[in-house]
Amino acid sequence: MTSSSIWPGPATRDNALRQLSEFLPQAGSDYAALRGYDLKDHPHVSRLSPFLRHRILTEDEVLRTVLRSYDRDTAQKFVDEVLWRTYWKGWLEMRPGVWRDYRLGVQAALNRIQTESGLRSEWEAACSGRTEIECFNIWARQLTHDGYLHNHARMWFASIWIFTLRLPWELGADFFLRHLYDGDPASNTLSWRWVAGLQTRGKAYIAEAWNIEKFTKGRVPRPEDLAANPAPLDGPPSPDPSSLDLALEWDMHCPTGLLITEEDLSPSDIFPETDRLQAIAHYHATQDRSPLAVSPHVVSFVSDAIEACCASLPGQATHCPTPDEVVTWAIAHDLKQIVTAYPPVGPTADALAALEPRLEDAGIALARIARPYDADAWPRARAGYFKFRKTSGSFLERLAQDAAA
Repeated sequence: MTSSSIWPGPATRDNALRQLSEFLPQAGSDYAALRGYDLKDHPHVSRLSPFLRHRILTEDEVLRTVLRSYDRDTAQKFVDEVLWRTYWKGWLEMRPGVWRDYRLGVQAALNRIQTESGLRSEWEAACSGRTEIECFNIWARQLTHDGYLHNHARMWFASIWIFTLRLPWELGADFFLRHLYDGDPASNTLSWRWVAGLQTRGKAYIAEAWNIEKFTKGRVPRPEDLAANPAPLDGPPSPDPSSLDLALEWDMHCPTGLLITEEDLSPSDIFPETDRLQAIAHYHATQDRSPLAVSPHVVSFVSDAIEACCASLPGQATHCPTPDEVVTWAIAHDLKQIVTAYPPVGPTADALAALEPRLEDAGIALARIARPYDADAWPRARAGYFKFRKTSGSFLERLAQDAAA
């Protein structure tokens, strides 16, 4: 790792499993009582998110592990945190226009920065931790140095960015996406929209000094002059959900190559028949998370994670730095089909959507294969989270049964 931060450590499955094992004794009542405290070294949360983000660990195996040790009621708060990630993924997957609008909003805000010197200086001060709000500055510096913020701190930070500093929310979401090890298009974009009052219309999250003081136990200075009772941001209503068409199987009877992306680094779960594959390649879309430079520690983590994933597979994997080289690789191996783990809405999905017509022109099909967990869970995210959780009982029960078996 090139990051100066010790955590998250090697971008390997062994390291991820070790961290899960070490956290497991705290995943029940301790987590429920203490998860909201943003303390030094974050002792009360799992910090598994970088591994879940890239599916070095998967949501279903983490849930099975926890439900093997705890009954559902005891583990509910931790289960909820995992399910929120699943819910955001499904919600955005059925409303991809929200991602496109966010990307357009980032570009529009960056264009403003080029012409509005005051906005540019305020944005630069916020990103570098040079505002008049010291707790905010501490979090900004922690984010850029460690690639991590506690979830509660993310909410406070986003609220101050939007309502006290009055900066475009899209630039704040972009700042997170560039620096977080667990930077995820769905969780990040929709959480910022939620804080702003755009996701649940008319209901914004407002940071308050007493709350910051209580849940940091004085670790950061109590802020003064935070915005009081600001109005939520205004915007169009969320679009209605579209239908999902998720393939679970692929044609094993034609020359096929496997394409690894950062979206799912446990491909053997989906493609156990590796002896049927003609070739393996990997493509990185990490830098496409933002029009600006993505933090080197994020790029390094993803690169290391993909390398570790490929090392676990048979044969030599080819690195394809660009979509054009994916086409060249496929033609060179006489492939008629490329299979890849289904990429949810985000830069990788955008890149593959642009690549697909060029593959078709070369007579090569692109098959995006979903996990059964996603195919079951994502379509349930048609409304709010608590409706999603209410309908999730059936697949959680199956996970619990699998865990007990």
